[in-house]
Amino acid sequence: MIYQESNDLYDLNEVLKIENLTINDYEEICKRLKRKPNRTELGMFGVMWSEHCCYRNSKPLLSRFPTQGKNVLVGPGENAGVIDVGNSQKLVFKIESHNHPSAIEPFQGAATGVGGILRDIFTMGARPIAVLNSLRFGNLDKLSNVDLLRGVVSGIAHYGNCVGVPTVGGEIEFDDSYSGNPLVNVMALGLLETNEIVCSGAKIVGSPVLYVGNTTGKDGVGGASFASSELTTNSLDDRPAVQVGDPFIEKSLIEACLDAFKTGDVIAAQDMGAAGLTCSSAEMAANGNLGISIDLDLVPSREDNMSSYQYLLSESQERMLFVVKEEKIKNLIEKFNKWGLYANVIGEVIETNEVIITHKSKIVAQIPTSALSDDTPVNVHNVMSNPPDYLLKKWEWKENNLPNPNEQKIFSLKEDKSLSYSQILLKILSNPSIASKRWIYKQYDSQVQANTVFKPGESDAAVIRLREQNEKNKNKIFSGVAASVDCNSRWVALDPFRGAIAAVAESARNVSCVGAEPIAITNNLNFSSPENELGYWQLSSSCNGISEACKVLETPVTGGNVSLYNESKNKDNEINPINPTPVIGMVGKIDNIQKAISSGWKNTNDQIWLIGSYKSETTLAASSYLEYFHGEITGRPPKIDLLDEKFCQSFLRNAIFKSFILSSHDVSDGGLAIALAECCILSRKGAKIELEKDFNREDNLLFSEGGSRIVFSIDKIKEKEWLDYLKKIQINSHSSVYVKKIGCVSSETLNIKIQDKNICNIRVEELTEKFNNSISVHF
Repeated sequence: MIYQESNDLYDLNEVLKIENLTINDYEEICKRLKRKPNRTELGMFGVMWSEHCCYRNSKPLLSRFPTQGKNVLVGPGENAGVIDVGNSQKLVFKIESHNHPSAIEPFQGAATGVGGILRDIFTMGARPIAVLNSLRFGNLDKLSNVDLLRGVVSGIAHYGNCVGVPTVGGEIEFDDSYSGNPLVNVMALGLLETNEIVCSGAKIVGSPVLYVGNTTGKDGVGGASFASSELTTNSLDDRPAVQVGDPFIEKSLIEACLDAFKTGDVIAAQDMGAAGLTCSSAEMAANGNLGISIDLDLVPSREDNMSSYQYLLSESQERMLFVVKEEKIKNLIEKFNKWGLYANVIGEVIETNEVIITHKSKIVAQIPTSALSDDTPVNVHNVMSNPPDYLLKKWEWKENNLPNPNEQKIFSLKEDKSLSYSQILLKILSNPSIASKRWIYKQYDSQVQANTVFKPGESDAAVIRLREQNEKNKNKIFSGVAASVDCNSRWVALDPFRGAIAAVAESARNVSCVGAEPIAITNNLNFSSPENELGYWQLSSSCNGISEACKVLETPVTGGNVSLYNESKNKDNEINPINPTPVIGMVGKIDNIQKAISSGWKNTNDQIWLIGSYKSETTLAASSYLEYFHGEITGRPPKIDLLDEKFCQSFLRNAIFKSFILSSHDVSDGGLAIALAECCILSRKGAKIELEKDFNREDNLLFSEGGSRIVFSIDKIKEKEWLDYLKKIQINSHSSVYVKKIGCVSSETLNIKIQDKNICNIRVEELTEKFNNSISVHF
């Protein structure tokens, strides 16, 4: 089929392939336009109808999420979610991915991922106050994965450090499934500085459309379409689709935008992110139920002879589009020029519901607003009614399939030899997915802005002090927010529903462990192709799990990102999908940051306690112990009782608020033994632990996962008050939840006994050496 524009001929099938459109899409476009589109218009539809922009594969699933709550001010649909965190303060937050760009250009891909999410935040009128990241790479025994990790971390550090926003926390996991397709998810938080939330709808006909920020170039052209397709061995050819960022211009843009928003002269604002000028102009028009006209000749450009297609699809960084009050245009332009930024009027809001683009005095695109952004195509997929057979077989796995302990040693199915429990603990502790990420976060500035309460690695969640505007009382008690990003992709791969529930529960648990109340989430759904039956079932099941957990824990979804087609093709054209990875970004509030606590022990002789649920399963199935020691990824992840989970977290927060609890740390990857070891390492103190022998195996007591468990410590001097408190709140009346003393803090050694039998005895110095040097040895 031949496609004609002006006097040029195109192969329509080839053009549709470039734009990631189908022949059905093309026919629908013709129907909406009542004519054939030209090449520029086809490019605009290509980016606007991509998964990255319109969620054409995931929209029906996202509608299941609970999005309303007592603290939610703005939910899905705007640039970022907004919640009320008390004291007349509003928190803006969101998570986004930059996976495919980072795979082929790791430094710029990661750097511009940071820049893009920051713009989502300050576009709403909020000053960015913190960044977290969730990263996935292939195993570090491959040099290519080491190079990707080095490039991504350098990119995040470069942009975040230069722009002056602290990187306060995150998570990193290593698995072979990510070797060809790393994941780079970045979450940002901001504190609203304007009286009103700045939204994106163009409201007044005749209002000028103001372009501000950096110039437009050819970098990032077609980035949204590129992000909505799989990676292949030819993906390096798509490097022009990766944007190039300048954090110093971004810093100027933050200050200039916030200054402009405070005047009240900006009616609407939109970041020029994915799909660039096309998306920002179309969405502003659609959200205001009006039209917009743009003259590309007025757009500041950094390159000569750019086509209309390149102008509209460029994703050059640090650019914004405003609708402003006409009488204030001169003042606004002066504000941006003062910061060394471009500020040009490039169009106006029009009454007719159309996006009209002119270039070189000719109309190059004229599209009804609704055609681009309303009723976008939805790809219908059938969801498998039952889990696939290979998973059902894995779910049959039982702990008695493992070798039995013999003289306090276990035979490793992976290494074909027996190791002691101490050796096993050190082996799991040194695995890069569990070991310290110190080499990584030491490259980030976590202290800029001077509001970071705990350094990265010190606590289960990041805690940021909230400074009130025009604060004069130096003795005032400051409130704060806590944030955490979490996902155990192994659990999700083995059971997407249970794994997604666990991701929400763990992120909430981490926030509770510092003393903050979890109140809302943003999520980043990283999955393989939805066109594959298994891939879509994983996505659908995970969405169901997130929805169920968020409803019970009362943490509504305020927005997020969907990143599909995360898979790579090797030279033999074989597809390698990633593990399904629904990353949860949880935020919580704490009324007094002086009450916030970290993970490490505080004083020798402090008592060590454990809270957990009998209803929430604990098992070695799907555990780090099973994978890293026995070399098996199998079994069904433990079921979490969400009501008990909620009770355990509430109990913990109340006890922290009453100043009983001095430290707390959740039991997650690696089980109880690893959680205890981490508390010892962080505090440089030991622990004497005595566990009761029950029907479980010894390795289950040490390394099982699940159970909604949290380890915490209390001051020995307060033991009587603590026991009286437990009686007062009638903790024993909640029969499925236990709170029990398991030991005390010691000086130099982690000693674990089971029924008076020494199981593990390791000096903290040795634990620290294994924990701290696992990743750094690769660099």
